[in-house]
Amino acid sequence: MAAVDSVKLFADRFQGTALTPGEVGYDDARSLWNGDIDRHPLVIAQCVTDEHVVEALAFGVEQGIDISVRGGGHNFAGHGVTEGGVMIDLSDMHDVTVDTAARRVRCGGGTTWADLDAATQEHGLAVTGGVISHTGVAGLSLGGGIGWLTRKAGLSCDNLLSARVATVDGRVVNASADENNDLFWALRGGGGNFGVVTEFEFALHDVGPLVQLGLFFWGTEQGPDAFRFMRDYIAGLPDDTGVQIVGLNAPPLPFVPEQYHFAPGYILAVVGWGSPEEHAAVVQPIRDTLPPLFEMVTPIPYTDLQKMLDDAAPWGILAYEKALYLDDLTDDAIAVLSDHFPRKSSPMSIMPIFAMGGAYANPGEDDTAFGGSREAKWIVNISAIAPEAAVLDAERTWVRTFWDALRPEASGSGTYVNFLNDADEDRLRASYGAAKYDRLAQIKSKYDPDNRLHLNANINPAR
Repeated sequence: MAAVDSVKLFADRFQGTALTPGEVGYDDARSLWNGDIDRHPLVIAQCVTDEHVVEALAFGVEQGIDISVRGGGHNFAGHGVTEGGVMIDLSDMHDVTVDTAARRVRCGGGTTWADLDAATQEHGLAVTGGVISHTGVAGLSLGGGIGWLTRKAGLSCDNLLSARVATVDGRVVNASADENNDLFWALRGGGGNFGVVTEFEFALHDVGPLVQLGLFFWGTEQGPDAFRFMRDYIAGLPDDTGVQIVGLNAPPLPFVPEQYHFAPGYILAVVGWGSPEEHAAVVQPIRDTLPPLFEMVTPIPYTDLQKMLDDAAPWGILAYEKALYLDDLTDDAIAVLSDHFPRKSSPMSIMPIFAMGGAYANPGEDDTAFGGSREAKWIVNISAIAPEAAVLDAERTWVRTFWDALRPEASGSGTYVNFLNDADEDRLRASYGAAKYDRLAQIKSKYDPDNRLHLNANINPAR
């Protein structure tokens, strides 16, 4: 650990804001979305410029202490905050600049999807983002980036055009198809292993400002029938349709009949990008085939769609997750889902199931560093969410038991790296595949040979 006088010297000379334990603002700065994480950095370097980031990196390297990078602070595993090291806080680097003529957007490394969506939707434009609005752009995009636009526009990382990166050797470099293209490839799915991204540039797509939303709910007692219907229905949807299945307890909202408030069940969410009439025709077969217990079909601002699940994942809640890919939603997989989801004990725990396909499947497996099969049709995420530690402990067991039961139906032993709560080298190698992992390890050895940036889904540098 760095000596106290070294920390004081750094804090005195640092051109940004340096916070140490006990100072006003320190506890707020180290807080994360996952309240189960309680770590205490030796110093928090709140950065506003690239130079601040370079200075903070240099201090961590010189002192031989852990370095963490906090963007939005939404990672389940809490990688953004280190215990006893230097935490690089990018949350003040959140400027967003939209170029409507070029259909591009630039944003700082601390931008949240709420920030980005608010700016781009002023022009009826968007890029694939997360489904919780206070998620950081950086962490989500560097690991892939799944959202409502995945089938229409691909992953967030598929839309990355360039990035500005502070490296551990004190440089600030640009990465794009034309400049440092090895780094550019690695950033599109390889996580925060290679440097601190201080600015992202994305391609934008015509979206909104109003989109069409349909929500349809079935109870857990209808599980097998509901899953089989949803599987077959989704297979026939237009490729660009936004669609997600969510196992959850029905919220006490006005569109939910009172007798179903907090009832466990499954929501099918169908999002259309065209007219209400086009969307109505798409969702009518749901009512005709398996009438839901209740539904809501309405136009909605895209920015509200992006915030729709925020209340299910409030800041400071306790959380744990595991996930896996499915090539298909087989009857055997459906049996596991229907059996294990109702066993949860926390009403807040959820099971988002992401239907892939469409633009997600367009890139070649090696076009980006994304750690997942472009042929997989489903990603199942099992999320324990609880207000207190004792409940979370029980839910962890539920998550692990559920995941173990579903694993025989999975597409290999890998998973979407942004959902890796318990990352290790074997799981990461399985997720990326041996060839892609080895390529990432070579790039890691070039940009971070001593693995100074290891508080992430860590790629060990090739030796």
